[in-house]
Parts: sequence; C-alpha cells; structure tokens
Amino acid sequence: MSSPESNVDVLIVGAGPAGMMMATWMARCGIKTRIVDKRGTKVFPHRSKKQNQWLTKQIFNGQADGLQCRTLEIFDSFGFADRAWLEANHMVEICFWNPDASGRIVRSGRIPDTIPGISRFQQVVLNQGRIERFFLDMIEKESDIRVERGTLPTALHLDESKVEDSDAYPITVTLRHLSEEEATPTQAATSTNGVTVQDGLFRSNLAPDDTAEILRAAAAKARGEGLDAKADTTEVVHAKYMLGADGAHSWVRRELGFALEGESTDYIWGVLDIVPITDFPDIRSRCAIHSAESGSVMVIPRENKLVRLYIQVTTTEKLDDGSAGSRVDRSRITPDVILKSAQKILAPYTLTYRTLDWWTAYQIGQRVGTHFSASERIFLAGDAVHTHSPKAGQGMNVSMQDTFNLGWKIASVIKGTAGRSILKSYEVERSSIAHDLIKFDHKFSRLFSGRPAKDVMDEEGISLDEFKEAFSKGNMFASGIAVNYGPSVIVAKPLESNGVNGSNGSNGVNRANGANGIDASKKVHSTQDLATGIKVGMRMPSVKVLNQSDARPWHFQERLTSNGTWRVAIFAGDLSRTDRKTALATLGVALAAPTSFLRRFTPKGGRYDSVIEVLTVHAGHRADLDLFDFPEVLRPHDEIDGWDYNKIFVDDVSYHEGHGEAYKNYGIDAAKGAVVVIRPDQYVSYVGSIADYGSLDRFFSGFMIPQQ
Repeated sequence: MSSPESNVDVLIVGAGPAGMMMATWMARCGIKTRIVDKRGTKVFPHRSKKQNQWLTKQIFNGQADGLQCRTLEIFDSFGFADRAWLEANHMVEICFWNPDASGRIVRSGRIPDTIPGISRFQQVVLNQGRIERFFLDMIEKESDIRVERGTLPTALHLDESKVEDSDAYPITVTLRHLSEEEATPTQAATSTNGVTVQDGLFRSNLAPDDTAEILRAAAAKARGEGLDAKADTTEVVHAKYMLGADGAHSWVRRELGFALEGESTDYIWGVLDIVPITDFPDIRSRCAIHSAESGSVMVIPRENKLVRLYIQVTTTEKLDDGSAGSRVDRSRITPDVILKSAQKILAPYTLTYRTLDWWTAYQIGQRVGTHFSASERIFLAGDAVHTHSPKAGQGMNVSMQDTFNLGWKIASVIKGTAGRSILKSYEVERSSIAHDLIKFDHKFSRLFSGRPAKDVMDEEGISLDEFKEAFSKGNMFASGIAVNYGPSVIVAKPLESNGVNGSNGSNGVNRANGANGIDASKKVHSTQDLATGIKVGMRMPSVKVLNQSDARPWHFQERLTSNGTWRVAIFAGDLSRTDRKTALATLGVALAAPTSFLRRFTPKGGRYDSVIEVLTVHAGHRADLDLFDFPEVLRPHDEIDGWDYNKIFVDDVSYHEGHGEAYKNYGIDAAKGAVVVIRPDQYVSYVGSIADYGSLDRFFSGFMIPQQ
C-alpha cells in the first residue's frame, strides 16, 4: 500500500522554541506550514501532598528558562510579551560570592543583571513550557497550523535541479507517525517525598540520540513483532522549504551530511529546580558562587518560589566503554549526587529541599555547524546548528532569534514579494552570531568552572576579578542587543565592514561578498552620520514618541509589529523650517508617484502598508501641526477605514510620561532629518538623506519583485 502524498510550503521538524518561532512567523504571514516533533504529549499522574489527590502533569518540565531583553522585545512584536513579563521572575541583580582568605565564601560584589537603559525590558526567567504555550496560543489564534507530535521524519531528498524554481517543491520527506509509547522518552523515576519527579537527561548532551532506536522499534512493530503489533503509518510530504530545529542530535543535519565542529570539556554540571530550604542569604538573587576547592554554583531564582541551581559536579565517575574518549555514566548522576555537590560548595551555609520539580546534567562543550543551509532550501536553527553551556542564558534565546531572522525571509520569498537572494543572508548573519556565542561561552564557562586563584602567583587558578569583568562585559552580548549584522542585499553597509562582532569575515562564512548576494556595482550606501544612534545592522532602538493625532505616547519599537512588513521611517526634522517642509513635500511626491517603490512592490489590490509601511516622526511641537499638514502618502486613506491616524508621530513632551527626546537619542539633527529603512525583524537596513529618494528605490529594487 502506497503512502499518501501532499504538498506544503514549509515543513518544520522540531517543536521547541526555534521551531515554534518559525511556525509563528508562518502563521502570521499566512504560509501553508506543517510542524512535526518526535516527542509525544503523554502525561502521568502524581500525588499532591497538600491536596492528597492525584493530578496530571505534563511530562516535560524544566529545560531552558532565561529570557533576555531582546527576546522580550521580539515577543512584544508578536503581542505576547506581557504574558511572559507578568508570569516570570524578574532578574534584577547579580551577586558574586567568592572564598575569603580562610576559604569561607563571602559576598564580594553586586551588579545589575541587565545593563540599565539598553532596553525597555530586563532579563526574566520562566519555564520553557509556558513560553511554548504562548507560541501555541498565538499560532492557533492566527492559523490552522497545529503541532503534530509523535511524528518522525525517516527519509529526506533534495532535488538540486529544482532549487531555483520558485513554484517547485524540491524537498521530499517521508514521515512516520509513532505510537504514544514510542514517542515518550525513557526517564529516570525519581521519588521525592512521595512525588514522582521527571528528569531531563533524555534532552541532555550526556544522552545518546534515540532516533535510530525509535525507528527500529517502530519497524519491528510494523512487522508484527513485540507485544504491540500495530503498524505505524507513513506519508510523503513535498515541501518548498524545510527547517531542521530538531536539537543537538539533529536528524535533518545528519541527513544533509553536515556536522557540528568544536570541543567538549571534562566539566560536568548538574541542574536542580527546587524550592530550597536554606540559610544562604542571596537565594532570591542571581548568584555566581566560587568555592575554594569544591567547585561552583550559579543560582537562578525562578517563578513560584522555585530556584534553579547549576552545580559543578566534581565526584561523577567516567564510564570507560572502550570508545575514543570517555563519557559520563548517567546512572551515577542523581539529584542526591548533585545536591551533595551544592552543599559542599555553599558550606557553611546549609541547603536542602522538600520540593524537587526537575533535574538534569550536562557536559560543557561548544560546537557550531559546518553549514546553516542546503541550497537555501533546507535550513538548520537552534541546537541543531550550535551548542554551548546553558549558564549564560543564551541557548533558547539565540535559537529563537535564529528563526526570527529566517521566518520573514522565507515568507517573503514564498509570497513572491522578495527574491531568493535574501535567503543567503541567513547563514551569513546567524553563523556570525553563533561563532561569537561560542567564543563568549568558551571563555565564560571555563572561568566559571575553574578553581579560584589562591593568590597572584597562582597561575593555574582563575582570577576572580577577571571573572567579574568578563561577566559584566558579557552582559551586553548576552542581552541580545549587541547583534550587529554585516553587509548584504538587505543591509546597506560598506563591503569592507565585515569585521562586526569580531567574527564576520573571519569565521569562514563570509568567504566573499557574493555569498551575501551583493552585486557591488548596485550597492547602496548608508549615511550613518545622519543618525548616529541608529546603527545599520543593529536592531532599531526604542524611545518614546507621541502620536500626532491623539498625543498618545508610544515606544517607537511598539509600532514595528512582526507582520512581515518593511518600514521606511522618515525623520522629517523641524518642520517649522521652510527647507525641511519643502524636503518632506518633495519626498512625498516621489513616494506617491505611480512608479514609486511603494506602488511597484505592493500586490495589486493589496493594502498600502502590506509590504512597505511608511512612518513619520517630526521634531518640534505637536500643537503647531495637524495631520492634514502632511503629504497624503504619509497618512493614507482607505475607502472603508478612512484616514490612517497611526503613521505620523512627533518628538515632543507627553502629558504623563515625559519627553522621549527621540532625535537626541537617535543622534539625528532636526535641521537635517534622516530616512531609516527597518527590516521586518526590526533590524536597520539603511540610513540616508530625505533628499535621496534614488537610494531608497535602488535599495528595495535590489531584492524585491515588482508586483504591478
């Protein structure tokens, strides 16, 4: 019997945060998508001691929990940052504890957890399950996409002869639907005070990949072997594009013949999510604790009185299985072993618990994929293409930012508004970030895991001053705000500026500017000096501006919702000046012309801001101007909805929230003004003069497809 076949625009393998972010983009942009995950949805009963009754609990707790401020900005662009912000525990302060001269740990310093002023959000922590729930709610609200759990790809073929055909489905994947038993990973049964607690070792890098085992078991059942003779069903899916977001053991990566390159260390860390009973005074602050001889602990206070402890395990024995290198004997890692290590590190303070919510262990290592895509048709994201230690709070954040970068690009290509050249920028941009992350984590994890230096002559020990300095400097990188993309067809930077972040151009990815899809003869150049606080290649900073029509204050970033739309932000300057008013009127005429890029790249019958939205921010006093003093193209009219009152803003003082001083913070001279092009993912593509319409037109013409 042949398997059923179907076509889909995008197939996503893996329903973790990276896969969910991709699916959210697809839902928002109306792209026909399927998302599959080999894990099931099985729940198991456990007894609540307080209520003395049986309850059910989702089988997968724990996992990642840190949300950096850039990630919260992204959530806000999709409309659910408020849910995370309200539920999460807010990380306000970091405390450093180090051994004194006698070897006793003492508090040696405090710093803010998030650098003040870099974002309107600060770092928070919240269970990954809740974060995935927010994504699921958004996806279900806006589309018919549903996560298909217990579904595993078993075969993959990419027809290279069709990759440049926009109408083709060059990817063929066979999917097998698993039974609930097959889709449920084996977990250690740990009992604490009569409550069964799950472990996360099946997701840890200490665990072997179980995909092959699942397939063997499914095949045996299909042959009628074993107790359950139910044959699993299969189907064939033809896709235009595919994402492998299926973790560090990525099946998609292996099928493509790609690898992760890097190294592992001998450092083993355990993780406990507990409600602690302790006399340690900073248990509700984020802490980095170095003991004299027993290792280190990181304390992460979480929601609902939970605390996550990352604990260096110094007593775990290795298992010699005769293979190259050695691996940890998982059977020797238990919550009790991890707790005892923590107790030694925290001594003389005491630590125990009555509630254990989740636990796991992992081996520190840093690796990056050799490739991030195959022919710009099959892409890898998240742990499938970069792995590192979790203590810097980067894994989930960087994984989601991978697909936040990719999703709108694929959607634009599928919808026919942009050419495939923009897809080349994914590997260039995100590989650079992955290499920067590996460098950061390599240094940070070794500083954290090393023994403190006993004195200045102790060359083998870690300088605690060096650790604190690295921690402080790393905060900017960890926040996600420091991301700085290099030149491409969608980032108008000079070609020689590939050295941003210290890795672009040096990690083997930017082997030539052609890899970015750039035609040097058509390159558009930004004039960065016109807006010194808005860096080309970085995310658009956010300051308060006022709506011209109703005086409501908005963070400018709030107007950059994630709906796949490009923005042209016109900073018109001081319109009491005749030259500024004339310049704006001239630009308005060019934008309103039938041949303008606004008209050419908008589908016939499409809404005026469906592909490129124009936002205006002028300087001066709001009361001096009315909406109708501006060119009509800046305040579009719809036959049903009337005038659009949400396109024109002013840099002025509000009645209740002070003055955002946008021009000052953005480094824009009100006597000159500026035009800023912002990508659908809020990153700045171009800064130029209001008088230079030609560069704007050439920029969009470099990658967009005329619609009429």
